[in-house]
Amino acid sequence: MDVSGGRGRPQSGNDESAEHTGAQAPAADDARHEGGDRSTTADRADDERTSRRSDDRPDDLPAAGGPAAGRTSAADGAAGTGRDGENGGNGGNGENGENGVGAPADRGPAQAPGPRPEDPAADRRPAGTGADRAGTSAGGHPVGAPSSDQHPDRAHAHSGTGGAPAPQRPQEKQRGLLMGRPFGVPVYVAPSWFLVAILITWVFGGQIDRVLPELGAASYLVSLFFAVAFYASVLVHELAHTLAALRFKLPVRRIQLQFFGGVSEIEKEAETPGREFVLAFVGPLLSLVLSGVFYLGLLAVDPGSVPGVLLAGLMISNLIVAAFNLLPGLPLDGGRMLRAVVWKLSGKPMTGTIAAAWVGRALALSVLIGLPLLTQSGALGSDAVDNVGMDTVLDALLAAILAAIIWTGAGNSLRMARLREHLPELRARTLTRRAVPVETDTPLSEALRRANAAGARALVVVDADGVPLSLVREAAIVGVPEHRRPWVPVGGLAQDLTDGMRVSAELAGEALLDALRATPATEYLVVEETGEIYGVLSAADVERAFVKAMARPS
Repeated sequence: MDVSGGRGRPQSGNDESAEHTGAQAPAADDARHEGGDRSTTADRADDERTSRRSDDRPDDLPAAGGPAAGRTSAADGAAGTGRDGENGGNGGNGENGENGVGAPADRGPAQAPGPRPEDPAADRRPAGTGADRAGTSAGGHPVGAPSSDQHPDRAHAHSGTGGAPAPQRPQEKQRGLLMGRPFGVPVYVAPSWFLVAILITWVFGGQIDRVLPELGAASYLVSLFFAVAFYASVLVHELAHTLAALRFKLPVRRIQLQFFGGVSEIEKEAETPGREFVLAFVGPLLSLVLSGVFYLGLLAVDPGSVPGVLLAGLMISNLIVAAFNLLPGLPLDGGRMLRAVVWKLSGKPMTGTIAAAWVGRALALSVLIGLPLLTQSGALGSDAVDNVGMDTVLDALLAAILAAIIWTGAGNSLRMARLREHLPELRARTLTRRAVPVETDTPLSEALRRANAAGARALVVVDADGVPLSLVREAAIVGVPEHRRPWVPVGGLAQDLTDGMRVSAELAGEALLDALRATPATEYLVVEETGEIYGVLSAADVERAFVKAMARPS
């Protein structure tokens, strides 16, 4: 139940004046480096030392990488999703795919060769190999990743594995006090629960004091026990949803007890309307069962005793929880039951969501207006009042809070349904940038020249056998002034590849977002099922595609 932009438009770069066709470096760069070509003797010495250090590195090892890649928000937005949106730091790609690699943020689009606006799919195709693409690397190995138009006799760069590994589940961010893990699902108590516990203790304690005045101050201890027992009943309600979800093989992220009840965060939708109905109904059913159990217990004790007062309170509160949750509007359980019925009748889950969400919004307005009127008229069991007092104000405030929760929950349900509807449009294969493989000690200017010639917009550092070692970070390229690029090896700008940074070209939708969330990074190596390099996937590209898909009407 629960998704950063770039720091500039990437552009191909090459520092050799006879071949450079892109925009020139901004004047600010020249000023910072004291005139660019007018380097001091110390600058030249520093460049020579950098060159010597890069020459000393073994060709088959990646150079020490720069800072670790930033976290991506595409995984949590998406999902909503994103719930936990941290931003990545990779540069953005142009709308029409005209740009190469590594331009500072204040530059316009490059004029270098590459994909043109009339061919937007061009930079999603992986680079081919052979002379018709980008030539060969310094070690004589083919440059470029396999493409769909390759001939079988051409050589391929290989990822070194038989495909992308299954993504690992990311560590959950703690959202309150962890109380336990029944059935393997973490249960958290949000800080807002303590505020509600204090409020219940104060209100119910006053009622107990009127019924059992002999208790004195101890009535508030009894009231505190009632608050804890009531939320234990809410936990049982949520565990019913959780067990049903696990029975249907739906993963449950967590259960959280909070200000107004609890939430079971089920990560996937039920596959059929029948399962959706059962999943929603078991919660209110368990609350009704608990109410009946407390009623039977009440028959066995003196109603005027402490156990009698507690059992009566728990019986009534569970009955209210069941009745409230059976109201037919999202995000309540009754709304999910209504959604399942409409889904069954129409054959479309989105139609069911829209109907239940609008009923939920109507329900929110009814609560906002009707609850204070019913309370003031005495229809709920209290004495009717003609004047406006503190109790009326508190009733109106409670109605406003409940209405706001229902209204926003209905809107969130609509947004989540639209998200799930558009998720299949996110495909790793269509979002991947063409990549050019280069060896560790290749100068940055030469690597950018090859990428520009191939129409590629990403660089993969490979060893002498063509096995990928690391990805050149786009943000690091942007930070290197053009006049220093001939002396900076690409290995020093690369992020070492981990298992989680290799993703399959076949991933799409939720599976793709799960893979990106499992290993937050700014770039990922995309590989075919055979292990061949397909290209590089930028987290910023995924986020832009996600936002664009969400903006389209359903």
